[in-house]
Amino acid sequence: MKINSARFEFGKNWEQFSSLIEHEKIVGSVERLEKLLDVSPVKGKSFLDIGCGSGLHSLAALRLGANKVHAMDYDRISVLTTESVLHKHWDGDNYSTQVGDILDEAIALPSSDIVYSWGVLHHTGDMSQAILNTTNFVNPGGALVLALYGKTRYCNIWKKIKRWYCNADNFSKKKAEKLYVKLLGWYRLLRGKTLKSHIENYSNKRGMDFYHDVRDWLGGYPYESIHPKELIELLASKDFQCVKKIVRRRSGLFGSGCDEYIFKRKSDIS
Repeated sequence: MKINSARFEFGKNWEQFSSLIEHEKIVGSVERLEKLLDVSPVKGKSFLDIGCGSGLHSLAALRLGANKVHAMDYDRISVLTTESVLHKHWDGDNYSTQVGDILDEAIALPSSDIVYSWGVLHHTGDMSQAILNTTNFVNPGGALVLALYGKTRYCNIWKKIKRWYCNADNFSKKKAEKLYVKLLGWYRLLRGKTLKSHIENYSNKRGMDFYHDVRDWLGGYPYESIHPKELIELLASKDFQCVKKIVRRRSGLFGSGCDEYIFKRKSDIS
């Protein structure tokens, strides 16, 4: 499969973000992962993190008692960043890392009790195939945990903006980031809210950083989105059933956040 040459350098963004990972962000990430996986707790299970980014989610899984974590990413810098974060914040050796492409039909990944991919597969260039490929690594009775951009009326516009951003020079990128933040601030004021409060509370969202996420959103290309019904039907073809979904209403004007899902094989559901 041929992928457009424009591709956001996620690894560089995660490498910069990793310097901000400290106790508070780690605790927040652990709490949010535990809440998401209340129907499939991590403790004592193997955990495969597809698209590990900064390694924060892999670290959260280890903190929640995963007996083995395997972290994989397409971006070599993301894998190196994950290794650094885990080495710094985890004393055990029950984790491994790998550079790989989930679209590679020959990729070898460990079958795991929990296969987790948060905000990743919509950036592969072939989201549907990437989603289907993840099912190959879910153990019997295991869970497939996905977070994917929800579809909005502005998705096609954002795809063009993202492609432009990835091909722009650094000066133009900085201008675009500042304009986005300024417009978002005005938009929030019109709704009786402030940008300052949004930024101050931003770490409550996955323990992330607002300005790194702005860069991630503007540059996140390749870009696709999906409606819950489309995803559920796609995974039904692999005999997976949705057991939990968190679908958010959004206009899409300033971006499409991720909807979250947990799937299990129908034959494994009592």
